[in-house]
Amino acid sequence: MISGALDLVVGKGGKSAIATLVERNSRFLIMLGLPEGKKADGLADVLINRVNDLPALMRGSLTWDQGTEMARHAQLTLATDVPVYFAHPHSPWERPSNENTNGLIREYLPKGIELTSHQPYLDSIADELNDRPRAVLGFLTPREVFTKLLNEDVAKTA
Repeated sequence: MISGALDLVVGKGGKSAIATLVERNSRFLIMLGLPEGKKADGLADVLINRVNDLPALMRGSLTWDQGTEMARHAQLTLATDVPVYFAHPHSPWERPSNENTNGLIREYLPKGIELTSHQPYLDSIADELNDRPRAVLGFLTPREVFTKLLNEDVAKTA
């Protein structure tokens, strides 16, 4: 199973936010609109709904920073069977794929703006980033690498 990292990109005044889920091997990105901002209840509900829809291959574990928005991490784990781990405080190097991806997202959603929770718009940003070749992936795209991982997993289970 593959593991991923979760983080938030927070908008103007900390009132709006989106969750970012980055698969570690492929750098494949899923962006989730948070209509309630970074409140723990709203975040947990959105994550539970989305994580349950992920392919089994992508449901290994999730790593988060120390934010209070993950106060309902136990409910997330119970509802999805995906363990949640926490990085050490003030240690962004423990989640480098997520930190780098959040920087790429800021090209589309600069700091100081109100962030939208309109999911089709966020999906379009994620699609563009998932189709952008990356040096770290040998100039393959995250989508190409993720698709290869999924196909290998299907071949193993067939």
